[in-house]
Amino acid sequence: MSGLQACIDRVREAAASHQTLRISGGGTKDFLGGPLHGKVLDTRQLSGISSYEPTELVITARGGTPLADVEEVLAAKGQCLAFEPPRFEDGERGGTTVGGMVAAGLAGPARVSQGAVRDFVLGATLLNGRAEVLSFGGQVMKNVAGYDISRLLAGSMGVLGVICEVSLKVLPVAPATRTLRFDMDQPTALRSLNEWAGQPLPLNASAWWDGALVLRLRGAQAAVSSAVQKLGGEPIADDLADGFWRGLRDHRDEFFTGAEEALAQGASLWRFSVAPTAPKLALHGMQQLIEWGGAQRWVVSDAKHELMHAAAAEARGSASVFRGRHHGSETFAPLSAPLLRIHRQTLQAFDPTGVFNPQRLHPALA
Repeated sequence: MSGLQACIDRVREAAASHQTLRISGGGTKDFLGGPLHGKVLDTRQLSGISSYEPTELVITARGGTPLADVEEVLAAKGQCLAFEPPRFEDGERGGTTVGGMVAAGLAGPARVSQGAVRDFVLGATLLNGRAEVLSFGGQVMKNVAGYDISRLLAGSMGVLGVICEVSLKVLPVAPATRTLRFDMDQPTALRSLNEWAGQPLPLNASAWWDGALVLRLRGAQAAVSSAVQKLGGEPIADDLADGFWRGLRDHRDEFFTGAEEALAQGASLWRFSVAPTAPKLALHGMQQLIEWGGAQRWVVSDAKHELMHAAAAEARGSASVFRGRHHGSETFAPLSAPLLRIHRQTLQAFDPTGVFNPQRLHPALA
């Protein structure tokens, strides 16, 4: 409680003096979003697991709780966060926190089959820009009272307030997992993924890069075994497969380490969110990694932003720079006039004096 009161006092003081705060836990995602402004409001003083009901598949943790602590508790009961949030354990101030996980809204390889972060948020407690503590949602899976503000926090980048506590749906670890590898060019891989998505197969995650499609099957033993026989491909040993998916989830696999080398030479790592059925992007000579059945595409490029946004629009989606960008609005997915108005109205409702650095979500909100 003392940690919460300290946060309340800090926000109240900032609002009164027209100061800007930037919310930070482990600092693992300082690279993400718009430029960082304001003094750090450290959420690590809001730490600890408030409650965990394994039989109800719900865990509640304070915003500054290390994600590693939550996953350790869940693993002891054979449960997990099915959306596989990236852990980014290389932050300057420690590992990823629960609040940062929700605020960033990032999910890992299983997002295509299991859902996004927002799909697992049942309720949350928020400290807004007026220094008011607000509670939304609850700790049960069926909750329809009022606006679903708790899910709005997923991906908000902390501009609406401090996530003090959050209740999350968890799932049992699947009894069987198998990984298959296929040699395929990109168009063939995209066609295959879309064909398989329409069949009763236990598809959990996929990744295509450099002529190889890797597919993870997960579910009941009988279903996984049947899918392996039907799909064929080259089975990957469990220990090698686990390392691959772990590296992909945490952005430490070969593609992302190679991207870091390109970033040092002035390139950027772009994240495309497009229709899964979209064909190969109209980009040539650029390294690409495809996840989520074709819906998420990573591109390493030093091309002008106009080319990248045009390619995303052609694929019925959007693109923004994930790493290595200049802090300019041209590197973000453009906001239409209606969307910009909704964003500003939402910010006004939660943070009327602009305490929480709205540029972090999008420079156009400054």
